[in-house]
Amino acid sequence: MCIAVFIWKAHPLYPFHLFLNRDEYHSRPTKPLSWWEDSDILGGRDEVAGGTWLACTRTGRLAFLTNVREINSNSHTKSRGDLPLRFLKSVKSPHDFSEQLLKEAGEYNGFNLIVADLCSMTMLYITNRPKHTGMSVTEVSPGIHVLSNATLDSPWPKSQRLEYSFKQLLDEYGESEIPIGQAAERIMRDLAKEDSNLPGIYSPECEYQLSSIFVDTEMSMGRFGTRSTSSLAVRSSGDATFYEVYLEKDVWKEQQMTFVIEKMIDGVVSTS
Repeated sequence: MCIAVFIWKAHPLYPFHLFLNRDEYHSRPTKPLSWWEDSDILGGRDEVAGGTWLACTRTGRLAFLTNVREINSNSHTKSRGDLPLRFLKSVKSPHDFSEQLLKEAGEYNGFNLIVADLCSMTMLYITNRPKHTGMSVTEVSPGIHVLSNATLDSPWPKSQRLEYSFKQLLDEYGESEIPIGQAAERIMRDLAKEDSNLPGIYSPECEYQLSSIFVDTEMSMGRFGTRSTSSLAVRSSGDATFYEVYLEKDVWKEQQMTFVIEKMIDGVVSTS
């Protein structure tokens, strides 16, 4: 499922700062955050379909994904996790990539996809829902945004709660650096559930179990919930920090990687 909150082009230190929870069945094989072999892609990897939910490159390409909550899905469609990967491997601009995707958006179950070029400071939100309207593409405006399992900034209760927590965090630290691990723990491990104003797509009990920011529940196919929390912080200088705390054999582990985005032209420096 997943939920993400991020600030875009509206902070004095961070042109982009993201926190994301990945929700998945605990039995699904997954590789944690790493540099992919023979590639400049950094992110986690789904070992079943080979895609990702969040990843970036040294050249400033970024993509992350959530599924759209819906009753009917087609098991014969293409894997949505391949969408971020396709953008990261492409040399197309976000706009050109979206035009290419327009021709095949119907071949995927419902998705919300964010693609960005941090060097040109261009970010797009792409979705293929609702079905009757076809794929839509929107340029992401500066500010704070929340992406859950409906359209960007839909006012689901947990999305509103996460936005409020993130704003509190930003207000508290002002123009100072945010301690990425502590911040992830504080705003992304919220177990509080809601019993009103829920989307009403699944059964009331299922909606209730999925109403927390951090999910941990039992489904018909086994244990389901938040398998990892990630944060990606990009500074105006081009310095980037990618943090992940992830569940491996019922043990929580964490790691952090730093790198420099090449040719970040809207920041302070270019490394070329």
